[in-house]
Amino acid sequence: MRRSLKDYLIISIKGLAMGAADVVPGVSGGTIAFISGIYEELIETINKLDLAFFTVWKKEGFLASWRAYNLPFLSTLFLGIAISILSLARLIKWLLHNEPLLLWAFFFGLVLASILYIGKQITSWKPKVFVSITIAAIASYFITIAEPLASPDSNWYLLFCGFIAIIAMILPGVSGAFILLILGAYQTFIDILNQLREGLVSMDFDLLWQAMIKLIIIGIGAITGLKLFSKALNWMFKNHKNTTLAILTGFMIGSLNKIWPWKKTLSWRTNSEGIEIPFLEKSILPNHFEGDPNIPWVLLFITIGFLLILILERLAVKKAN
Repeated sequence: MRRSLKDYLIISIKGLAMGAADVVPGVSGGTIAFISGIYEELIETINKLDLAFFTVWKKEGFLASWRAYNLPFLSTLFLGIAISILSLARLIKWLLHNEPLLLWAFFFGLVLASILYIGKQITSWKPKVFVSITIAAIASYFITIAEPLASPDSNWYLLFCGFIAIIAMILPGVSGAFILLILGAYQTFIDILNQLREGLVSMDFDLLWQAMIKLIIIGIGAITGLKLFSKALNWMFKNHKNTTLAILTGFMIGSLNKIWPWKKTLSWRTNSEGIEIPFLEKSILPNHFEGDPNIPWVLLFITIGFLLILILERLAVKKAN
């Protein structure tokens, strides 16, 4: 497919929107791809990409292979995603440290509306749908209260997180950042992105190298997960769509516990910067919160997050019509 410079500019803008969604727990980059009309091309390009790329390169040249596998589209999209993620990482980190109540409230509203958005797509409410929602919700809840099996700073754990979180790129309705929250690695990922950005700005090659190594490990996990899950998830959606949507809905219902705004810290851990951050937390009622619960502001930001998903849904319906 031949595209003009304007076409690639539009693709990069869509990538920026996907990257912004992937930074924020609750909004899926896959959902943005679906709304913006590039989801099917993205899935098809990912599925087609394999080692035969090098065979075509050897026979017909690099440019022929690059075009045959639609890599101008994929690279432009991923560039937009990367720029967006790097530019927003510092803001998210600041909010986590300075305005956690309002940030978690916004996330809570996003996920709450996403539950309704995904649940509404279930067309047949058979018993197995209710069973799937219930089992997924219970499993998800217990994940949120479980103590992490590994430190989010360890390389093996980063590899695992990259492997799991990549589903946000290929599955509308599930946020990679949200999965990182459940795995306890969201802030670690934000710290790595900020480390990379600071290394680039200050030309600190030691800092840059440390961040690059961690991102390469995450990337290996992500690429592996992308190839393994893309075909499986497409098959599930085509053959067991209602059950798949039910599992996703239940998963998000149970995980609301993780992003409940008011929390009590049960234990702490020291991150890679030597700063103590919450390790295990327990959801509590606002009246038991230490400090000002900011109930009016929290409710306002929950509403803002909720309405944002409704707006995205309206855009999706408008585009479909």
